[in-house]
Amino acid sequence: MGNLLWLIKTTLPDSWREFEVTSFAQTLVESGAACVQHHKVSSTYKWEGQIQSDTEWALQIKVSNSNKQSVISKIEEEHPYDVPQIVMHECDASESYTDWVNSQ
Repeated sequence: MGNLLWLIKTTLPDSWREFEVTSFAQTLVESGAACVQHHKVSSTYKWEGQIQSDTEWALQIKVSNSNKQSVISKIEEEHPYDVPQIVMHECDASESYTDWVNSQ
């Protein structure tokens, strides 16, 4: 279990164009993320008492323990939502991939 890294998930509005999502991802890499993947998803949730269904961009961010807080802070600072999704999972990964993530 010595090959641990953090996986952070967040979403962005569907109204953002791909270059805007890529720019946001680059900002996260500059803040310490090793890798950011993005794709469109359908989300169903309750907001202000109403059930909503929307298409959003899902971002999956891989980051070392030492860079986790700076990446979370950047998401909180730059995110357009009032309450951004920030979900964190500690993950076991291959030794070579963990070494690469930790080198970033």
